[in-house]
Amino acid sequence: MINRLRMPLFTRFVHMARKEGMRAALRRARDYMLRRLTRRAPGTLSPGASNSGQGHYLSGAWQMLAQADAFHVTTAPATLQKQRKIALIGDLNLPQCRKYRVEQLAELWGAHDVELAFAHYQDVPRCIAILQDATHLICYRLPACRDVSVYLYEARRLRLSVLYDIDDPLFSVSAYETYGNMAALPPATRAHFVAEAPRYLDLMNTADAVSVSTPGLAAHARQLTQRPVYLRRNFADRAMLETGAQAMRVAPCNGDMFRVAFASGSQGHEADFTGIADQVLAFLQGDPRRRLMILGHFNKAHLAPDIAKQTEFAPFTGYDGYLKALALADCAIMPLGDDLFNRCKSAVRALDAAAVGVPVIAPVVGDFPHVVRDGQTGLLADGPTGWSTALSELSQGQGTAHAMGQRARHDLERRWSAQLAPHLIDPELVEWVTA
Repeated sequence: MINRLRMPLFTRFVHMARKEGMRAALRRARDYMLRRLTRRAPGTLSPGASNSGQGHYLSGAWQMLAQADAFHVTTAPATLQKQRKIALIGDLNLPQCRKYRVEQLAELWGAHDVELAFAHYQDVPRCIAILQDATHLICYRLPACRDVSVYLYEARRLRLSVLYDIDDPLFSVSAYETYGNMAALPPATRAHFVAEAPRYLDLMNTADAVSVSTPGLAAHARQLTQRPVYLRRNFADRAMLETGAQAMRVAPCNGDMFRVAFASGSQGHEADFTGIADQVLAFLQGDPRRRLMILGHFNKAHLAPDIAKQTEFAPFTGYDGYLKALALADCAIMPLGDDLFNRCKSAVRALDAAAVGVPVIAPVVGDFPHVVRDGQTGLLADGPTGWSTALSELSQGQGTAHAMGQRARHDLERRWSAQLAPHLIDPELVEWVTA
């Protein structure tokens, strides 16, 4: 099978010409050359192109296998070699999602002699290749679409177990329609997200099981699927711990300044900040040596002039640069509105802050109450004045914030680093891979 898929291009061209005709073979060759010349992602169509009358990447191989009575297998290829290998195909466009749900998972399973190979779903040749010697397929953050249907068909042909993994309620119309941050987006964009939700649910319901990042997301997913839903929380990998430690070592002392960080890794989080803006303003105005640090995406038009006077901005950057900037803060604030979408949120920003020894002030929303030990590794802000109270407590001498940040770092190393522990990954999900 693998040799068939990797046959020389000319041989494939000749085979296609014999089976589908010279015109179809030339059209395929033209599309291939256009992809190479324009560097478009494999599997995508050129502008104005149509799928009508065209096959897909595996059509030739499937024809040969079926005609040779070799299409169906009885056991996954890797199982015959007494191996465990996971093929993960996903939407890898968001760097933070790729880090926490893909690259970290590869590290976690690699430490237990299970290989994990991953590919972006539009990289069709690689997606097909990593399926050939796998025992399991994970579809990450994917909606139903033509290419993904082909991957699933091939996975079933190869007798692979299939898991659907997701870390936001992208499948939920109700979560989108009550999500406060959607107000910051154009109406057409909001409508698009809602219209796409059923396609995520469709793919979720084709899998054998589902894994999610938080208990809140698990509870909501169970309302819309009959598949088993397992928890696999985000955690700290080796690179994160090492980069955080380095950032802590080189971060200059703030002296008599007190910096409060607000990080935004994507568009639309101005709404989160707006909910506590008055309390932050009152805190800043209480002492001219206090500063707000805004890291990443933020529309400055949403920031009141009085707050902007004591605000420092750092543009969106890579993860290492983000940790270096975050290490300059004395504490980090992580507001979230209490809505269905946010109740499904993970506490990755608290893990980021802990990596550089910075305590957090977090809401009692999403997974924060499970990750932040109130009064020990951070503070949970509850009630109408919770953020003001927490900011005042942490700013009462820099020793308070520093000591809490050190405890957060220790907790990260001990409890939230890569491990097959029940609070990070459900035992049933471990068994799904290793049994």
